[in-house]
Amino acid sequence: MERLQRITLSHGFLVILVAMLAGFMLMFSLLGGLEIWPGNIMPVSVYGTSEGWVRAHSGGAMNGLLVIAVGLSLPKMGMSPALQRLTAYGFIYVAWSFTLFYWLGNAAGNRALSIGDNPLGPSDIFGVIGFLPGLPSVVIVVLLLGLVAKRIWSPAD
Repeated sequence: MERLQRITLSHGFLVILVAMLAGFMLMFSLLGGLEIWPGNIMPVSVYGTSEGWVRAHSGGAMNGLLVIAVGLSLPKMGMSPALQRLTAYGFIYVAWSFTLFYWLGNAAGNRALSIGDNPLGPSDIFGVIGFLPGLPSVVIVVLLLGLVAKRIWSPAD
């Protein structure tokens, strides 16, 4: 259990670290660069939109916090070791696939919301790579959240 908690907590903090890097991308996007001296902006070019970087920053932080909450809650769930591993690694997968979705979706013409073209724009490789790993995650996260809520409420096997 302790090893699984360390793995889960580590991944949660790493996802948050990547979300904080998205915060730098947001700042560069909003300012057009990095202020090196008051009023003097050194240009830094970033891809995507400010709105996309807001999502990558805040969504990534929330996903990391979710993984941390799961890691801290594992002992309270009364799960078998196999179900604990499935839950922990499932949430880790979800957090990283959503992180990939945020970053690549910001580069994709269609915002990685579909494989093909959509009303937001044309499909491209960034959209496909951002979309495919995240697609199962939208189901996995709902199932795992339901499982965790049930197990916290009533931990008996």
